[in-house]
Amino acid sequence: MLQPSDNKSQFPSNPNTYTPVKTVAPPLEQATIGRSLVIKGEVSGSESLYVDGRIEGTINLNDNRVTIGRNGNVAANITAREVVIMGKVTGNIQCSDRVDIRSEGSLTGDVVTQRISVEDGAILKGSVQVQASEKKNDKSQNQSKSVSIDQPKAAAATAGA
Repeated sequence: MLQPSDNKSQFPSNPNTYTPVKTVAPPLEQATIGRSLVIKGEVSGSESLYVDGRIEGTINLNDNRVTIGRNGNVAANITAREVVIMGKVTGNIQCSDRVDIRSEGSLTGDVVTQRISVEDGAILKGSVQVQASEKKNDKSQNQSKSVSIDQPKAAAATAGA
């Protein structure tokens, strides 16, 4: 005969239970500007921003990420830690970390950053200045690479048209 086991530590009562692992970091705070919103003026704050609408003016989020969604249309100078462009941006970008222009993104303006990524099909018209990381010694801080881009690639222009 089978008798119930008193040893419950060997198997859980429900084998399909899942115990989530607690994360150490707090959840990501991100504000969203929706598709139908239009903002004219200065946007500033201390959290990341996702733009799917339209902004005209300036965006100042020094220690955070600014993401321009596929429907986003920004005519503003942007100052942030990180900028991701999937929509259209007209204005200068000052980044302390990196700029990422995705394949469907378009940027017309000058960029100053430590790192930049431009995917195939993206449109970039303006100058790019890549600065050395602040963690390196003083001699490397004074050096920077400067690239001037006057015309987008023919493939990128046809992909964006």
